[in-house]
Amino acid sequence: MLTNHNIGFIGGGNMAEAIIKGLLAGGVTPDSITVAEPLQSRREFLASRYAVAASESCQNVAGNADIIILAIKPQVADSVLSDLAPAISSEKLVISIMAGISTGFIEEHLSSGLRVVRVMPNAAALIQAAATAICPGKKAAEKDLEMTREIFSRVGTVVTTSEKLMDAVTGLSGSGPAYVFGFIEALSDAGVKNGLARDVSLALSVQTVLGAARMVSETGEHPALLKEKVTSPGGTTIAGLHTLENGRFHGLVMDAVDSACNRSKELSGK
Repeated sequence: MLTNHNIGFIGGGNMAEAIIKGLLAGGVTPDSITVAEPLQSRREFLASRYAVAASESCQNVAGNADIIILAIKPQVADSVLSDLAPAISSEKLVISIMAGISTGFIEEHLSSGLRVVRVMPNAAALIQAAATAICPGKKAAEKDLEMTREIFSRVGTVVTTSEKLMDAVTGLSGSGPAYVFGFIEALSDAGVKNGLARDVSLALSVQTVLGAARMVSETGEHPALLKEKVTSPGGTTIAGLHTLENGRFHGLVMDAVDSACNRSKELSGK
């Protein structure tokens, strides 16, 4: 589906690079990708590493692309969209990965009738293992969602949701990697506290989390059922789980997602 399309990235940061890497690995040719990036050193890096065209001009990139991916910081959305407006006509598809920026905000700044799809990937896109949610704007059709799914399936798993739930997505999967990093760090520290060498403890912690996640994904069983299967009566695991629940483990994780979700709403002016 991506054949014969020109894809223009507005912004050439880490997330744009991750998507470019996934597109190229999936067979998209470098000559169909162009990146607008203000930093010369970054433009030179992307051109050298991935053989894509890099430009300082957002308008030039947007004008020559039929799929435009907005990969900029939300803080500069207003000024960048105003700059892009003359170059973006209604037949182009605009995909935004800007956190907290609604499709309505983009539609108001650009051409009437513009097709916009909003996307929330997460940091694991850097290793093509992202959890990504997409939602359509007012004018986006099913074919636009299919195109967006095809792009972001190159960097991980894609689900479709409504825009009103994108703040929840941000709090869960958008911020989620940091929660898991914190859990792995705590698990590793606990191993060190109990006598394991730091490298051994970290290796065991990482593989424990990776293996547990794969069990949920590959068996299709609910985490609660899997937990029950590995928890023997009167054993070590139930003793550890008892301590976690005394510390409100479930409640704290849910509170963390709530806090991130609420902050997402604040940043988007809701």
